[in-house]
Amino acid sequence: MFALMACFLGVKADEVVDVEIDYTTVTSDVWNGGWRSESAAERVSVVPGEGIYFHSEEAVDPFYDVQFQLPGVKQSSLDPDASYTITIKIKGSVEQSIRGYFSGSDKPGDIPVTGEEQTLTFTGCQDNPSAQYFASSGCVLIQCGDYVGDWTISYIKITHEERGNQRPVTWQEWLTDDGKAIIPDVATESKWMGNAETPWPDWANEVTDGININWRTDRAPEICAWSLTMGTNFDDQAGDISSDSPRARPYPTDIEPEEGNESNHVFAVHVDQIDVIDDDASVAWSNQFWIQAPRAFKTGETVKISFKYKAQHACSAGTQWHQKNPSIYLFWNAVGDVNFTEEWQEFEWKGSLPADANNAWSLAFNLCSDATNGRTPNVFYFDDLSWETMVLDEGFFVASSNTTSGIEYDLDNAIEFQPSDEDGVLVATVGKAGNKDSWVNEIMISTVRGHDASFKSATLKPSGSYIGEDNWGDYTEGSNAKIKLPAAGVWTIYLAIEDRQINIIQEEGDEYEIKEPIEINPNPSELVINALERQPTSSEEEGGEGQPWDNQFWVVANRVVDAGEETVVEFDYVATKEAKSTTQSHAAPGDYRGGAIGDINFTTEEQHFSKDFVIPTHEKADIQSIAFNLAEIKDACEYTFKNFIWRLKDSTESLIDQTGAKNFCWKVVGGEITYFETDGISTIVANKKSSAATYNLAGQRVSKTYKGIVVKDGKKYIAK
Repeated sequence: MFALMACFLGVKADEVVDVEIDYTTVTSDVWNGGWRSESAAERVSVVPGEGIYFHSEEAVDPFYDVQFQLPGVKQSSLDPDASYTITIKIKGSVEQSIRGYFSGSDKPGDIPVTGEEQTLTFTGCQDNPSAQYFASSGCVLIQCGDYVGDWTISYIKITHEERGNQRPVTWQEWLTDDGKAIIPDVATESKWMGNAETPWPDWANEVTDGININWRTDRAPEICAWSLTMGTNFDDQAGDISSDSPRARPYPTDIEPEEGNESNHVFAVHVDQIDVIDDDASVAWSNQFWIQAPRAFKTGETVKISFKYKAQHACSAGTQWHQKNPSIYLFWNAVGDVNFTEEWQEFEWKGSLPADANNAWSLAFNLCSDATNGRTPNVFYFDDLSWETMVLDEGFFVASSNTTSGIEYDLDNAIEFQPSDEDGVLVATVGKAGNKDSWVNEIMISTVRGHDASFKSATLKPSGSYIGEDNWGDYTEGSNAKIKLPAAGVWTIYLAIEDRQINIIQEEGDEYEIKEPIEINPNPSELVINALERQPTSSEEEGGEGQPWDNQFWVVANRVVDAGEETVVEFDYVATKEAKSTTQSHAAPGDYRGGAIGDINFTTEEQHFSKDFVIPTHEKADIQSIAFNLAEIKDACEYTFKNFIWRLKDSTESLIDQTGAKNFCWKVVGGEITYFETDGISTIVANKKSSAATYNLAGQRVSKTYKGIVVKDGKKYIAK
């Protein structure tokens, strides 16, 4: 067990419940908000009344072919400074440990399973790699391919500690008439209420050629309840309004008197047709309902959502975050599954938006998620819809710390920026002149103040050169953005609001040196990997032992790249057949850490790749290489990379040499990791099999008549 407290919290902290799920209450095998590998889908299910049930009659090698994320867990934006505690109830038929990547260890044996039901508690923080994985991804990943038998997870609870004695929070309720304008930046006096007692205005139900197109207009937030049902409101995403268009689109939800209580009105969604919409869609969201917010919400922003709900017959519905246009999907898991019954229930959720749901504007219900109970005609009823947000100080605020001397952030008392002598420029100073004990070396700038998580969710993230006299860099909105200063001292920060630029000047403090951008050229080495045919994987053939990383290529930085550093990766690439490569971040080549720059799709035509790569904060802080898995396809294939750039985003440093090939290595099936350049000799072409190509000591290809020292298949010879 680990009991590591994040230093940010201080001595006194309050426990906050992020997730609490009793899996025994799930009424059917609905796997919304929980990913499963193909092998796991055959072994893991939800058993009503029991929980998450695993059954396997044989071991799977490798064990991580059977992996899944517990459904309903990824519901909030997680604070990298916080300490998370996971409580889980589990019982099994065989005494053996399974691997849970959240628990404080990146080694096997994380979750001990016994024949008795156990309540296990795991605690970790940002110094703990497995807990970091949870804090970054917000999921609980379980790998258990080597377990033969049965086990059941019946309950999970996740909490974290926040600084105690924060300011009291006032909540602003939207979707009700409280005398304040409900739709910011929209010229309207309407205040649409979520209790269904206010009929939709005439414009909300207007149609063009029989189609209601309000879902893609700027007035969408003025409608708090949307529906999509098959057979109604067919429309083309690109704007082709026709009954022949392929997709049903959202329209203002029907408002009806409640049956048996006609003095009360409710929102009603009548689901009659249920089918797959098209090849890219699931039957789960063939019919949907949305609660529309009055504005977008940022990563980490805390909101409350509540409503009343029931259905003609019981079933479950998954939830997702969507954008301002309710038809545009944003993130796969929102407030978990909602279990409808024939009686009214009240639902309330308070949480923060995860990074993948930044700018979420609407909450979507997938009304046909339930394969057992939800794939028949039904009527869904909603009432008393409500969004609530925190009332916070608004403006620009800066908080500071010193990571060396131990000065902690005091977000409640963050300094507010004031107008400067220059029009449109705000100014604030951190640290006190003449007082070395007050010097700081890190700051956070936010547009709100009054709640820690909200402050962090609305921070500014600068780029370019912004340190020193008249060095103005751009800034964008981000979350959890900490600005590292080049030295401890007293610093004055200027914000040009209209131009969205920032300048930071040291008034006094330790000496420092500012790096200037340098000219960065592509490394001209042409790097060829003759990847060999691999064995089938277990998913391709029973008993298959091949892996996508049996053939690999690495680009290796000249130093360890720190967590949070912003880099850019560029290269040209081509292959002798169509193929795919996944990528990973490694420490030294072969020492896996996590994901990297996404998938690379090769064709027989040369392509250019360019992507920003921010070093993940949840991995161990020793990333130095990017791996390309060149055995995603089973066939042998020749892969070519050239013109590599791996640089800091501000171009102050190239992370690889701009000449030579010492920053690149490879391996093929059954082989060892081999660098392209060893002892100053560049093999350039990595080939397990003998090739006719011969090179001189400068790495230039030469003919068979060349005399002198040559390199062939990575070995030196004397050609006479």
